[in-house]
Amino acid sequence: MGRRHVSRRLFLRRVGEGFAAAATTRLAMCDTRSSADQPNVLFICIDDLNDWVGCLGGHPDVKTPNLDRLASRGVLFTQAYCASPVCNSSRASLMTGIRPSTSGVYMNTQPWRSNSLLRDVATLPQHFMAGGYTALGAGKIYQDSFPDPPSWEEYWPSQLINRPDDPMPPVRPLNGIPYTGEFDWGPIDVEDEEMGDWQVTDWVIEQLRRDFRRPFFLACGIYRPHLPWYVPRKYFDLYPIDKVTLPEVCEEDLDDIPPAGRSFVGGQDHANVLRYDQWRFAVQAYLASISFADTCVGRLLDALDQSPYRDGTFIILWSDQGWHLGEKLHWRKFALWEEATHNVLMMAGPGIVPGGRCKAPVSLLDIYPTVTDLCGLSSPKYLEGRNLKDLLKNPGVQWQWPVVTTHRKGNHSVRSERWRYTRYADGSEELYDHTEDPMEWTNLASRSDLSDIKSDLARWVPEYDAPYDPVPERGLPPEIGKVGILE
Repeated sequence: MGRRHVSRRLFLRRVGEGFAAAATTRLAMCDTRSSADQPNVLFICIDDLNDWVGCLGGHPDVKTPNLDRLASRGVLFTQAYCASPVCNSSRASLMTGIRPSTSGVYMNTQPWRSNSLLRDVATLPQHFMAGGYTALGAGKIYQDSFPDPPSWEEYWPSQLINRPDDPMPPVRPLNGIPYTGEFDWGPIDVEDEEMGDWQVTDWVIEQLRRDFRRPFFLACGIYRPHLPWYVPRKYFDLYPIDKVTLPEVCEEDLDDIPPAGRSFVGGQDHANVLRYDQWRFAVQAYLASISFADTCVGRLLDALDQSPYRDGTFIILWSDQGWHLGEKLHWRKFALWEEATHNVLMMAGPGIVPGGRCKAPVSLLDIYPTVTDLCGLSSPKYLEGRNLKDLLKNPGVQWQWPVVTTHRKGNHSVRSERWRYTRYADGSEELYDHTEDPMEWTNLASRSDLSDIKSDLARWVPEYDAPYDPVPERGLPPEIGKVGILE
């Protein structure tokens, strides 16, 4: 079965009907429901975490015992992908269940609640509140610039400032690269307790000690390994610099990439990293930041296991997109290749197969319909993700759907279990066979003998690309084809 195409007007009507139904349901709920009646949800997001996690095998040096522990008690989706390799767009689509090409929210500078489609939509925690849940959280769940108070009954540090500040080194940059902004890394001599993520985790742990009268949807947004990679020195010490493994890179990797694809490569990032001899230090800092985030996850798991909610809580852990550290001669995300789009997704809880590994390609869009079904709630009809419940019961069940990732208007990548097909707004293409080429070094799009493969994947490309809505605060992006665009 191919893609579904729904007119924007009909989609708007469905969203409105779904939001009204949710509001009505909430009014009908009483506040006496106990947490024993329905399962709880511990909803954990880790920012900019790629597949450098022990259980995913993305990097040989990484130390993530707590993420590996969580994977062993539930299902790990080894081929999970974001709907957009941009924080704001990825998070808005996950939390509303609506893909970027439908809404028109593609960039970090678009306030998503000002979008004509999303302004009245019921977000995932709002839908849970309508079903009788208490929704609360701390840290970065939405993009920092666009928090959403209607999504929560309680939030820490506040409804408008969703995460506390981190300690900063007295002199920056630490890496010696001039004019870096956040593109910086190095150890800082502070205690764990001074870090914003540690304080966010503290607050969530305190909530797990509460006596809830209703089931809860409890969110914890962990900021690292988002830039800058400043974490306490002891996490750097886990990765001696002379033993750090660098990513495999092909120096000619961009030669067969169309100009539209090269336009997303991060300016002078890679050249500067090489010029200032920072590649190994950057990888060390990213690994250190991952291990710091992993420690926060371990504290959450310990607190849940010591609480009365241990056996009645679903744990949903995800990262909002991947990250390049030199692959494709690119740094950051903001691209449609494997490293930018591949993210972490694991789920554990009542009835979920422990130690399951699922290789079916799945999307972050699938979280909304899956979690609502797990908790016995109906899902809004307009959701564009798919329910993964069958995969949680049997991770090896046959799965026929690929994942679509969109970066800016008109640029889409379709990822099946074996293939990645990308079509840019100007019609240029890329095609990779992950069985033979897991690093995506050889673009096969021009091979005539693979035209049927391309056609089969291309039918999943969205037929409609919504305009930028609202127009980004910094204006529309430059035309495709100019190399070196940064967001």
